[in-house]
Amino acid sequence: MDATRSTPSTPLNRPRSGPGAPLFLGLPALLAAGAVCLPALYLLVRTLELGEAAWAFLSSVRNLQILWNSAMLVASVTASSVALAVPLAWLTVRADLPLRRFWSAVTPLPLVIPSYVGAYLFVLFLGEKGTLQGWLQGLGVERLPGIYGFFGAWLVLSLLCFPYVLLSLRAALWRMDPGLEESARSLGHCALETFFRVTLPLLRPALLAGALLVALYTLSDFGAVSVLNYKTFTWAIYLQYGTINRALAAALSTVLVACTVLLLLAERRARGRTTYYRSGTGAGAPPKPVALGRWRWPAFAFCALVTLLSLGVPLGVLLQWFLKGIAAGESIQGLVPAALNSLCASALAALAALAAALPVAILSVRYPSRSSLLIERITYIGFGLPGIVVALSLVFFAIHYARPLYQTLPMLILAYVVLFLPAAVGALRVRLLQVNPNFEAAARGLGKSPWKAFAAVQLPLIRSGALAAGALVFLLAMKELPATLILGPTGFKTLATSVLSSISEAFYAQAAAPSLLLVLVSCGSLAMMLARERR
Repeated sequence: MDATRSTPSTPLNRPRSGPGAPLFLGLPALLAAGAVCLPALYLLVRTLELGEAAWAFLSSVRNLQILWNSAMLVASVTASSVALAVPLAWLTVRADLPLRRFWSAVTPLPLVIPSYVGAYLFVLFLGEKGTLQGWLQGLGVERLPGIYGFFGAWLVLSLLCFPYVLLSLRAALWRMDPGLEESARSLGHCALETFFRVTLPLLRPALLAGALLVALYTLSDFGAVSVLNYKTFTWAIYLQYGTINRALAAALSTVLVACTVLLLLAERRARGRTTYYRSGTGAGAPPKPVALGRWRWPAFAFCALVTLLSLGVPLGVLLQWFLKGIAAGESIQGLVPAALNSLCASALAALAALAAALPVAILSVRYPSRSSLLIERITYIGFGLPGIVVALSLVFFAIHYARPLYQTLPMLILAYVVLFLPAAVGALRVRLLQVNPNFEAAARGLGKSPWKAFAAVQLPLIRSGALAAGALVFLLAMKELPATLILGPTGFKTLATSVLSSISEAFYAQAAAPSLLLVLVSCGSLAMMLARERR
């Protein structure tokens, strides 16, 4: 019977193509890892300048409290994102959910809203004298609970980050052989038992990849925590970079690197060494929707509630302020150059990140070893660092070693690659795990070189995953703010920088137009991901 294998890896499961990975994979992967190491080296050099003062500074009560705040936020946002994404993924792929296609299209959309935009929109809706309080005043409600602090940061980041896990899980569910689930059902297991005993274990790589992205994104986020006044390490780093002694900011950033390494080690340990591809050659049939029965409409209400909170509230407030801006005479014609700049930089970043991620993902899946594992783990470091840290490290590198690249578009693209390479690596790795390596081995047995075997057999099978990875990097680059401000060429204005300049002056109606345009443009990349999801 065709099945997705979930047994421990054996030597027979691994591709045998020679003594080691081919050079056309190893060299680009090393270059990608080397680029990601630049910020870490910069932080190490600046931290060593402090000597023993670094430890005294980091071990202060204030910084220990900030570390606790960061850890609590990362753990809470990751847990809530998984709790939202798992049922949403299963309901929109496997169940007979009413309006299933509609929920499949709208539930991932919160991913296009930048955290700094989402935070200020939730403040406008839930904050003091906000929209909701205005609605409730007629009922005698004079004051709502505060949105600032941990609760606000957790709420906003959870509602905006769960699509990272959702998209990864749904892609895995569509490519999973439904035969195993049908076999479990035929043996008398109910839908719930089948999900926990069969489906969920096979989703582990996708679940861990998405959860890791959420954890690293939360660890490095500055937009939401700054707007909502919750003190995390990113808040402290940005504050310290405004002082004369930036070495202290570098010391704080090294703690984020250490936290990133711990998260990577935990994910690696949870990942295990199982395989998830089909051992047969038959084509998987489309999954038959599971009848929800009496839970059909409660599931519908759950999807509606999540969509209302994560998408309806921010878009409703954004449209409200956009209409106020139009009524006040605001124009969007001046945003066309900013939109073109955003599109150009994000598209180049997506192509560059995809080129860098492909050899890394192939090495980690097809040529597992300590060196390939180390290279893959290194590529995740940049995603756990704030954009300002990566940007300033590249400024230091450009001034000392590559002066012609300072404040040029290639340097900005490099920053995007360092920051968002893990998103591409994770998406490609999950797809590669579901492709049987014996296909490539058969091509090698027919005399094809490693490169020709990969290009003829593996590349067509992972094309959908590659497009999804590129679209995700494009979306993330569209939203990136600090790196764009610091590394962008002189006069290089994007939609993200336009939003910041308006929000910083409290011109919310003026900020609504670039925010809405940013969301609409980002929807294009997400639509491409969803369109190819079933293929």
